Amino acid sequence: MRKPIRMFVAIAAMVAGALFLGSGALFLTLATQAPQSQAQEQDLAQQEAAEAPDAPPLPAARPADAGDMPRVVDSEWLDATAESTDIPRRALQAYVGAAVWAGENQTSCGLGWNTLAAVGEVETNHGRTDGGRIEESGDVSKPIIGARLDGRGVREIEDTDDGELDDDEEFDRAVGPMQFIPQSWAAHARDGNGDGVEDPQNIDDAALTAAAYLCTGGSLSSAPGWEKAVMSYNSSLDYVEAVRGTADRYASAAGVARPAPPAETVTVTPSPSPAEQN
Repeated sequence: MRKPIRMFVAIAAMVAGALFLGSGALFLTLATQAPQSQAQEQDLAQQEAAEAPDAPPLPAARPADAGDMPRVVDSEWLDATAESTDIPRRALQAYVGAAVWAGENQTSCGLGWNTLAAVGEVETNHGRTDGGRIEESGDVSKPIIGARLDGRGVREIEDTDDGELDDDEEFDRAVGPMQFIPQSWAAHARDGNGDGVEDPQNIDDAALTAAAYLCTGGSLSSAPGWEKAVMSYNSSLDYVEAVRGTADRYASAAGVARPAPPAETVTVTPSPSPAEQN
């Protein structure tokens, strides 16, 4: 197991005007949409000439020293934006923190928190599916496990994790508030809260993993780049449009006049990973 990557669970020095759509999406999850047809691929290719989404640069966050992780101290921005967007405050903190991390570590990516939040809404309504919620710790109140990927109206993906993440030893299921399938989680998982555990049922870990994955394909600040990233999450034009519309709505609701508060660096001592303990 690789050493955990500490996430900026913060809103460090970020302006709310950086709510751009030129930001990306995630990777394969429930895959409940039909696979992209050749006609859809042609339609998508025709869209590449369309105007790119607005993508102002993300201001740099204050870097953290080794063993330190910035976090929000002034919560006024979180409170106001959570209220205006109806995004749960704790989930919003994770989305913005992941975008800040991306702005510092993947400077050419162009990831907006509103795209992460849009995927979170479309997938699980920010962890509120089936009456659940995200706790202050970042963990979901009860595990979120998606439909069985057994080929019946969905992709067929045979078990890849011996049921460790999804309690299914025959087929895979998407898990957590951002709905990762086990094989994707195994390949890209990040520790977002510095506790030494990479947990898809934790919004900090899930959001940081999503941000890291989104940024692996290059710049997402153009319309084609953004659409390609969202399409890699779920191969459906309807899905892409749902995420786009939600991200636009969040940007509009949050407004551009209120600057986000800076983060304050505090010392964090994460637990050692299993590999480090041995």
